[in-house]
Formats: sequence, structure tokens, C-alpha cells
Amino acid sequence: MNNRQPGPISLNKYDYELSYSGLPTFLKLPYCMTPEDLTAGGIEVAIGGIPWDGTTSSRMGTSMGPRGIRTADHQWTVGYEKYHLHTGIDFFKYLRMADYGDAQLLHGAIELNFANMKKFTSEIVTSGAIPIILGGDHAISWPNVAALADHVGHGKVGVVHFDAHVDTSPLMPGQYASHGSHFFQLLENGEINGQNFVQVGLRGYWPGPDIIHYLEDHHVRSHYMAEIHKHGFEEVLDRAINEAMDGADYLFLSVDIDVVDPAAAPGTGSPEPGGLSSHDILMATRRICHEVGIAGMDLVEVSPPMDSGNNITQHLATRVVWEALTGLAMRKAKLPGPNYLNPRFSDGPGVPYEQLPEPPEGWGTPFEGRSGGIA
Repeated sequence: MNNRQPGPISLNKYDYELSYSGLPTFLKLPYCMTPEDLTAGGIEVAIGGIPWDGTTSSRMGTSMGPRGIRTADHQWTVGYEKYHLHTGIDFFKYLRMADYGDAQLLHGAIELNFANMKKFTSEIVTSGAIPIILGGDHAISWPNVAALADHVGHGKVGVVHFDAHVDTSPLMPGQYASHGSHFFQLLENGEINGQNFVQVGLRGYWPGPDIIHYLEDHHVRSHYMAEIHKHGFEEVLDRAINEAMDGADYLFLSVDIDVVDPAAAPGTGSPEPGGLSSHDILMATRRICHEVGIAGMDLVEVSPPMDSGNNITQHLATRVVWEALTGLAMRKAKLPGPNYLNPRFSDGPGVPYEQLPEPPEGWGTPFEGRSGGIA
């Protein structure tokens, strides 16, 4: 392998493999081992994993999140289309994608592990690809966002943060990191500015006034479920989208799966009833990636051991990433916004499809299967 030419590697044995069979890359995508592979392959979006749950405050299991998300789906993946039945676009045709594997994590070495996380995400960012990082507990957002900010400049990155919790708690004495403190660290380090930090979905019985005042003093745009219940999710999402790039040059999207009501996403460490619907988070992710565009994303706090028997949280998490990819493909195809829907799907029978132009030659992700297993 040391003498091979750089570039993505196909790990698929057959033309038709399910996500949970064979070697589990996300969507059975080609695999890149090094930044040189990403560059040589012209990779635009790289899926990576950070299987970490060393900074959780409650129930464990998020270290199994990246593998669970990669293998949750039931559909054929190798070479199969992903034709989106809201928009009529297939992200495979538009985006060059690869799986970048997982960050190296060593037992008991917390500071080294966080350095490894940052290095891992930095390798994707500096290659020119957009990192989509599968967690892992939410503390991984600290190195993920910091890696992007180091590359493009501190204070130039905005964050849209979907979560039940504010995650801006000061560190406790002796703590290096926590899944409730990562955005506090990013704000205090100057890696992001408060006015470019937009939160959506906050609810429950924490935090108290001190942390709420901290958010207000730093001009954080915090949207609580009370606002969503009063004004409706789409109106609040419109506000968040308008705020997302107010003074920032690049956007990072962070989705904590516990922003979704635990009836639809029970497999998480800190469930909080009364959250968004699965439709809400799917639509919001697609819209932000389409209408605003992202320079990075993470999807965190998926805990397979806490999931229901039919893996509904892992399945939803997989679809959140698919919606992000769909939104990025829509942006590359220059589809109009806001909230573009193909009229055939949104307006009922008898309404014609809006035929989207075929992408130019060289776009999209080439697949290399090895025919067999099907006559």
C-alpha cells in the first residue's frame, strides 16, 4: 500500500451491497486513507468518524455512533441512486464524496485524543473537502470547529447549532473538556464570535439564569422551543438562516440528535422531551446546506446502545447526513431557494416534474464494484 498512487480506494466486493454488509464505509463510498488521497480524488465532501464518549455526563455509548450511523440503513448503496423525493436531485451525481475513516483515539489519553481529533478534521479541511464528522459526544465540536477556524481565520466561522442544550457551561475545576462546554471553549478562545453563533431547539430545565446571561452578554442568537411553539418552526428557521452568516465568512453546522424529540430519537445520552420532529431536522439541514452552504458539519450524541430495537435514531442520523448532501448538491446545481421543492412532489398528481439539468461530465462519485453475487 505504501507504493500505491494516491486516490480513493473502492472497498466494495460486489456491485450490490447493503450498508451493513462488507466493509462499512458511509454509503459504501470509496475510502481515503490520507489527505493526499482526498486531494488526488478531487473529493468535495469527506465523511469522517470520531468514536468518542469520554466527556459525557450521563449515559454512554456515543463511541459506537460512527459505526452505527454508517451501517444503519436498509437500502442498497453501491452505485445506487439517491433520488430525493422532495427535490428531484441525486447527490451521487453532483458531489465527489469519500469516507475518511475515523480519528485515532487512545485509551486514557484525553489531551492527546483531542489533539488527534483536531488533526483529523484539519486534514480534511486543508485538502479542500468539506468535513462531515460523525460522533461521538458533542465535545468533539471543539476540535472540529477549531480546525476550521485555524484554517480560515478566528472569528470568520459562524455556527448553527441544533440542540436541546446550550452547551456553553464553564468547565468544572480540573476538566479538560466536556460535552456541555465545547462552545464555551470556542467562544472564550475567540475561535468563534457570539453574534455568529446561532442555536435552535433549546428546552428543558437547564441552564439557569447565569449561563443564559452569558449567552446574552456574548450576543449569541438562541432560539428556544418556546419561540418555535409560539411562532412555528419554519419562521424560526428563517430567522436562524438569516442570522447564520451575519458577519461570518464560513458556516459550520452542528447537529446534536437530542434536538429531536426522543419519541423519534431515543438513542442518545441526554434525551429531553418536547423537541423537534424528524421532519423538522431533515428539512432544516437540507435548507441550510442549500441556501447558506457549509464549510463543515458534525452530527453527534447518537448512542446505539440506547437506541430502540429497530435503530430508529441511527437511521434518522443517517438521513440527516443524506439531507446535508442533498442540500450541498442543490447548491452546486444552483437550484433556487428558499425551501426549493420539485412541484411534482409538492403540488400533487398531474403536476409535471421540473427536469433538472444533468450535471457536467466529471461531477459525481464514481463507484467501482466487482460484479458478482447477482447473476
